[in-house]
Amino acid sequence: MSDDNRIKTEELISEESKAAATPMMEQYIEIKAANPDLMLFYRMGDFYELFFDDAVDAARALSITLTKRGQHLGRDIPMCGVPVHAADDYLQKLIGLGFRVAVCEQTEDPAEAKKRGAKSVVRRDVTRLVTAGTLTEEKLLAPGESNFLMALSRVRGEGDNAFGLAWIDISTGIFRLSATSEDRLAADIMRVEPRELIVADTLFSDEKLRPVFDLLGRAVSPQPAVLFDSATARDRLARFFSVATLDGFGQFSRAEMSAAAAAVAYVEKTQINERPPLGIPEQDGGARTMFIDPATRANLELTRTMSGGRDGSLLKAVDRTVTSGGARLLGERLMSPLTAPDKIAQRLDSVAFFLGEAALCEDLRSRLKQVPDMPRALSRLALDRGGPRDLGAICQGLSVAREVAGALSVAEVPEEIANALAKLTALPQTLETQLSSTLAEELPLLKRDGGFVREGADRALDEARSLRDTSRRVIAGLQAQYAEETGVRGLKIKHNNVLGYFIEVTSLNARALTEGDDAKGKFIHRQTMANAMRFTTSELADLESRIANAAGEALAIELETFEKLRDAVVSEAEAIKAGALALAVLDVSAGFAVLAEAEAYCRPVVDETTAFGIVGGRHPVVEQALRQQSGGPFVANDCDLSPTEGDKGSLWLLTGPNMGGKSTFLRQNALIAILAQTGAFVPAESAHIGVVDRLFSRVGASDDLARGRSTFMVEMVETAAILNQAGPRSLVILDEIGRGTATFDGLSIAWAAVEHLHNSNGCRGLFATHFHELTILSEKLPRLVNATMRVKEWKGEVVFLHEVGPGAADRSYGIQVARLAGLPSSVVKRAKNVLARLEDADRKNPAASLIDDLPLFQVSMRTPEPEPQASAVEQMLEGMKPDDMTPREALDALYALKKQLRADVSIED
Repeated sequence: MSDDNRIKTEELISEESKAAATPMMEQYIEIKAANPDLMLFYRMGDFYELFFDDAVDAARALSITLTKRGQHLGRDIPMCGVPVHAADDYLQKLIGLGFRVAVCEQTEDPAEAKKRGAKSVVRRDVTRLVTAGTLTEEKLLAPGESNFLMALSRVRGEGDNAFGLAWIDISTGIFRLSATSEDRLAADIMRVEPRELIVADTLFSDEKLRPVFDLLGRAVSPQPAVLFDSATARDRLARFFSVATLDGFGQFSRAEMSAAAAAVAYVEKTQINERPPLGIPEQDGGARTMFIDPATRANLELTRTMSGGRDGSLLKAVDRTVTSGGARLLGERLMSPLTAPDKIAQRLDSVAFFLGEAALCEDLRSRLKQVPDMPRALSRLALDRGGPRDLGAICQGLSVAREVAGALSVAEVPEEIANALAKLTALPQTLETQLSSTLAEELPLLKRDGGFVREGADRALDEARSLRDTSRRVIAGLQAQYAEETGVRGLKIKHNNVLGYFIEVTSLNARALTEGDDAKGKFIHRQTMANAMRFTTSELADLESRIANAAGEALAIELETFEKLRDAVVSEAEAIKAGALALAVLDVSAGFAVLAEAEAYCRPVVDETTAFGIVGGRHPVVEQALRQQSGGPFVANDCDLSPTEGDKGSLWLLTGPNMGGKSTFLRQNALIAILAQTGAFVPAESAHIGVVDRLFSRVGASDDLARGRSTFMVEMVETAAILNQAGPRSLVILDEIGRGTATFDGLSIAWAAVEHLHNSNGCRGLFATHFHELTILSEKLPRLVNATMRVKEWKGEVVFLHEVGPGAADRSYGIQVARLAGLPSSVVKRAKNVLARLEDADRKNPAASLIDDLPLFQVSMRTPEPEPQASAVEQMLEGMKPDDMTPREALDALYALKKQLRADVSIED
C-alpha cells in the first residue's frame, strides 16, 4: 500500500468521508472520530479488525499481512486483523512499541441486529482504552515490576513546590502523591519509573520541561488541560471515592490534588464503566528519600543496565524474593532509599531477625512461594476482567497468609514484622472459608467455561449438572418406571428432532396407555404410526425442557455464584491489599537475610552523622559475576570518607591505571550506601554511614546526539548539576572529569572541580582521574586524600592488583592495556617510542619534536612510501668486509653488533 493511497485519519473523519461510507464503515468512522489518537481494534466476529492508517501501522508493527476490504473515496481500504483469542499477545507488542489501543466490542447479538433489517449493523462501542499505564492482564504485565501511570501537574503560585505528581498502579491499587520542584522533577519522576506519564497539553509545550519529557520519550501522553483543573480537583476525587470531604485522607497541596484528579480522570476514561480498587491517596514523602538524579540512576545501573537489561543490575544481584509482590516492593525500595535512620533501623531489625532465625526464615519462604499475586487478581476482579483462577488466587493467598501469621506468632518479632503480622491477622477468615467451600480444586481460565464451583456447594447446580451429564440414565430410569406402571415391557422412550422425547409402544400394546382414567390422564397421544403409537407425559415434557436447558442453567448458576464471590472479594479489597503488602514486606526482609547469609554481608550502622567508613567493601554485582565466570575472589577495599574535622567529609583523589578497578571501586561505595539506606545488609566487613541525602555519580561516557550534545557536553552538564547541588551530606563519585577535551583544558576543569567540591560543596566524594598533576592539590586542600590503585610489573608485564592504597600513581599504563586489548604489536611498539620521546620533549610543546616523525604528518596517502632507513646494525653490516677480517677483528665486530642491537631495543622499549 503506497503512501499516496493511504487515507489519513483527518481525511477519514471528515463530513465528506462519512457521507460516502457504507453503514458498517460509517459506524467505524464515527467510533474512530471519538478516538483519533488511538489504534482501533474493531470487533468483527472472532477477529479484531483494523482499517486505514491503523491497519498499515499495525501490519508493520506486528508483522502480519496487510490486505484490503472494499473501497472508500475511490481508494482501497487497507485492512488487517488479529484473532480475539490471541489479542493479548498482539496488544503486548503494540503497547511495548508505544501505541495506545481502543478496544471496540459488539454490544448486541447479531440476531437482534437482523430484527431491525437485513442490512442493519451490529451495535458496537469502545469498552476499554489500553495504554501502557493502565494494564491489568496477566499476560501484559511483568510479575515482579510495578506498572505505574503518573500524572504531572503545575499550579502557579505554589512557591518551590509548584509541581505535583500522582502515580497509580491500577493492577495493584497503589495511589501516591508528591509535591516537587523543577530542580527535583526529573529525579522524582525517574525514581518511580512510570510506564506512562500524562501531562496537560499546555504544559507539554513548555520548552523548559522538554529535557524531562525527553527522558520518557513515547511514554509521555499529552491530555486536555481541563483534566488538570485544580479548582475542581477535590470535588472529582471526592466523587470517585464516594466521600463528602478529603480531609480524612491528609493534607495535600493544590498541585498534588490537580495531579491526583487528573490521574483518576484518566483511569475512568480508559476503563470506561469499570472502577479499579484504588487505595486512598497517600503522601509519598519523596523529600524523605535519597535524591538520585536520572544520570546517576543510569550510571549505577540500579534496576537496569545501560543496555536496558535486568541481568547485571543491582536489583538482579540482590533479589532473593519469592513472590511477585515482594519483587515489586524490593524494586521500589531500591529506587527510593530512606534518609530517616529510625525507619532504616526498623528494616535492618527485620533482616537481622530472620538472619538469626534460620529455620523460621526457611519455613516462611517455603510458604511464601505458594502466595499468588493477590493485588493483581483483585484488580482484575474489580474491573470485571477476572476469572475463576483470580478467585482461587485470593483464596490461596488468604490461606497462606493465615499459615504465615501462625508461624510468626510463636516468636517475639521486631516492629516492622509485628506490623505486618497485625495486617495478616486482620484478614477476613470468613471470606477464605466461603471461597474454599465453593471453588473446585481445578479452576478454568474463563468463567464462561463453567466447572469452577465444587460439587455439593449448590444443590440446584448439582441437579442441573446431573441432568446435563447423566440425561441418558435419567431417561432410562423414567422408561423403566413407565414400563412397570403400564405392564408394557416393550415401552421405549425415544428422541428425534421433530418431537423431541416421546414414549413409543406397539399398536397392540397401546391400549395400556389409552384405557383407564389414570392412563388417560397421564399419557398424552402425540402420533400414530403404521405399527406403533407415540405418547408423552407432563413429566417427560418437563424433563425434556430441563435436559435441554440443563447446560445453560448450570452455567447460569455458576455465573451467579461467581458474581456473589467477586462482590464478596471486592468488598474486602482494602484488607486484602494490606495483607498482600504485609506478605511482600516479609518476603523482602527474609530475602535480604538469605542474601546476607549467602554473600557474607554485614549490618551497616546508619546514623545522622556525616561518617562514611567502609571496611572490606565489595561490589555486589561484580563479585557475583566474577564467581560465576571464573570462580575467582573479589578484592575487597576500604574506604573512609568520614570527616577529619568539622562536619565536612573527606574527598579522595583516586589515580591509577586503566583496568585497575577505579570505576568498580567508585560504584561499589555508592551501591553500599544505597543498600544500607534501603534497609539491607551490605557487602563489607563493617560499614558506618552517615545518612546520604543526595547521591551523585558521573561515571562513563555517552552522548546525546538527538539534543545536539557531544560526549564532552553531556559530561559537563552532569558535572555542573553535581557542583551546583551537592551539599555536606551528599556523596559524590566522579570519574575522569575533563578527559573529553584537550589535555590542558581538561586538566584545568578537573583542577577547578576538585577545589569546588572541597571548598564549596563540602561533600564526601571519590574523584578518579588520570591527571596525575592533581595529586599536588593534597598539599593545600586539607580534606583531600590521595589514593591509588596498586599494580605490579613483572618481567615486562603489568599485574593489576585491584587494591586501593594511599599515595598517587605516576603512570597510567595505557599502552599496556592497549596491548591487552589486542592492538597490533607494531602499533604498541610505536606508541611506546612516541611516549618516551613525549616525556623527554619540551614541556611547553611536547609534540613539536615529533611532528615531522609522526606518520600523520610525513606524507599524504597518495605519495609513495619512502625507502625505509637502514638501522645502525644494518649500516655496520653494510660496511664490513668479512673476507678481509682476521679472526680477532671478526670477533670484535660481532661484539659491536650485539652491543648496538641492545641499544636499539632499549630505545624502542
